[in-house]
Amino acid sequence: WGHPEAAQITYYGLHSLQHRGQEGAGIVTTDGDKLTCMKGLGLVNEVFGNGKLNELSGKAAIGHVRYATAGGGGYENVQPLLFKSSHSGSLALAHNGNLVNATQVKHQLESQGSIFQTTSDTEVLAHLIRRSGHIDMKEAVKNALTMVKGAYAFLIMTETELMVALDPNGLR
Repeated sequence: WGHPEAAQITYYGLHSLQHRGQEGAGIVTTDGDKLTCMKGLGLVNEVFGNGKLNELSGKAAIGHVRYATAGGGGYENVQPLLFKSSHSGSLALAHNGNLVNATQVKHQLESQGSIFQTTSDTEVLAHLIRRSGHIDMKEAVKNALTMVKGAYAFLIMTETELMVALDPNGLR
C-alpha cells in the first residue's frame, strides 16, 4: 500500500510463495480511482512474464497464488477475485482458508437472487458485503464476516482502502 511499484513488489512476494500454489496467480492494483486485475493459470512467471506486469500500475496491490481446494480449479477461481459496481465502487478479494458454511450461505444468497460467477467459497463474502446494507465499507465487511464460519484470512481492497480480516480464532 502506498508504493509506486506495488505490482512489482507483489509479484516478488507471489514468486516467493509459489510453493503454496502452482495452479494460478493473480494481482489486483489500484491507482486510487479504479481497480485493475491480471490473473491466469500457471506459474507466477508464466502469468506475468513477457512484460505483462508493466500493464499493472497503481500505488497498492494484492496478490494470490492458487492451489485448488474448496470450489475446485479453473480460471474463474484464480484470485484475487474482482467485483465491479458502478454505484458502490469495486472490490477485490484474496482469501486463504476455508469457509465451512459457504455452501449453506451460497444457497441462501442464490434463493435471494445472487448469481455466482465462481465455485470458490471466497465469492460468498463479496455477496455478503454488498448485501449488508451498510454504506461504510468497513461496517459492511464487519457485518459480512459475522456470517461466515471457518479458518480464514482475507485481503479486501477497494479503490481507496485495504482491509485485512482473520477468523475469530486467529487460525489463519
